Amino acid sequence: MEDQGGQEWVGTPAAAAYLGIRLRTLYRLINDGRLPAYRPARVFRVRKADLDEFLDACRVRRGELDHLCGPDVGLAHEPQDDDD
Repeated sequence: MEDQGGQEWVGTPAAAAYLGIRLRTLYRLINDGRLPAYRPARVFRVRKADLDEFLDACRVRRGELDHLCGPDVGLAHEPQDDDD
């Protein structure tokens, strides 16, 4: 659903599916204030732009998992510097 300002809105079931989480988890994120939602009538709506912003904020950055796998663990297909 799109409003007059060009904003795309989705219901909570579609928002949960878009994020790949359960509906209960979505409601928890909304309740905790981590994801904005609106209730213009009897149903909650979430802006698609807010979902994308939430996903961007959740992105795992390089080095954030060093505590799980160690900083020296590399992938076999990573390019090696062969400049000798």
